[in-house]
Amino acid sequence: MHAGGVLEDVYRKESRRVFATLVRLLGDFDLAEEALSEAFRAALEQWPCEGVPANPRAWLVSAGRFKAIDAIRRQGRFSSLDEEQLEAIAAEPEAEKEAIEDDRLRLIFTCCHPALAPEAQVALTLREVCGLKTEEIARAFLAPATAIAQRIVRAKTKIRDARIPYEVPRKDALAERLDAVLRVLYLVFNEGYSASSGESVTRGELSQEAIRVGRLLVELLPEAEAMGLLALMLIQESRRAARSRADGELVLLEDQDRSLWDRALIAEGVELTTRALRTRMFGPYCLQAAIAAVHVEAPSTKQTDWSEIIGLYDVLSRLDPSPVVALNRAVAVAMRDGAEAGLALVDSLLPALEGYHLAHAAHADLCRRLGRRHDALASYAKALSLSRQEPERRFLQRRIDQLGKRRLS
Repeated sequence: MHAGGVLEDVYRKESRRVFATLVRLLGDFDLAEEALSEAFRAALEQWPCEGVPANPRAWLVSAGRFKAIDAIRRQGRFSSLDEEQLEAIAAEPEAEKEAIEDDRLRLIFTCCHPALAPEAQVALTLREVCGLKTEEIARAFLAPATAIAQRIVRAKTKIRDARIPYEVPRKDALAERLDAVLRVLYLVFNEGYSASSGESVTRGELSQEAIRVGRLLVELLPEAEAMGLLALMLIQESRRAARSRADGELVLLEDQDRSLWDRALIAEGVELTTRALRTRMFGPYCLQAAIAAVHVEAPSTKQTDWSEIIGLYDVLSRLDPSPVVALNRAVAVAMRDGAEAGLALVDSLLPALEGYHLAHAAHADLCRRLGRRHDALASYAKALSLSRQEPERRFLQRRIDQLGKRRLS
């Protein structure tokens, strides 16, 4: 691969790790972002001539660090960094820190500091740790992009003005900070597992990164919900290869080739789920992992224990009620008791899920199964208008086309 191609690959895989280390070194988000840009600009100029370094990430950190120092001295930007701090940055050793002090883990805990509003914690982490665009975060929150941008700016200002430390909290403070971190990882994984927009069904680098950090969290703080979230991510990730065809088209769960599922990830996820549930300190993530485990342990959709899944959703609804949980339960009821029973439940949920495309898609599918063609077409059209993922949009359009042909015949 030529230097330009390598650089693109490095940017995709390493840019947020490099950024996290630069934040630790420079103590400022904006300075780190500038340093990151300068480091990659330098690589673009030097790597084609000098060759790709043996350790691209370390090279980029070093380049960004020294360019930031030069820029700070040149511009007189000593409000956040004094000369003594600059010398310390310049003398920073290149050696890797032990895993528990992983820079991205530090950065996540900083972004999830209790001094920040919960919405700001998640938005900032998704933007700065994972590199999601503001528009992608807005879709995850079902909020305007301008509102998300303002949250991110205010959060960075708060971190700077309040001098929030860039560190993993002490053991006695970890538990209270864990909920926000888990929520962030959950959103990051979901964006990777089922991309909110774009040409691909999945964004593997995001879900894999969420799993990587999830493993670090379980090692650092092996509590039930941390184990539950990691288990959920592993079980869901196990189905990635079967969720889309070679041409990128979406494959529904009932149509997936289960021989493509990663049995090692399933086994690890199920074992973690069992461990978490045995603590009897479990929460929503553990219950979702248990539901996912029932799905992947079944030989087929028809042979799935839908009663067990409904029972787990009942517990989840009491513990963490939401319209989306109720929608998922309604779909399970339809699988066990028939489309008409499920449709009655989905109908009651649509007002609360007006902007959620999967609610309209579920409504459309149940209407289709009941032969209510007009209602199915209307709901598929609504789902299509709300969906931003291209494979999903093509799938919905095919359903609409199929119903249209049925009328003609």
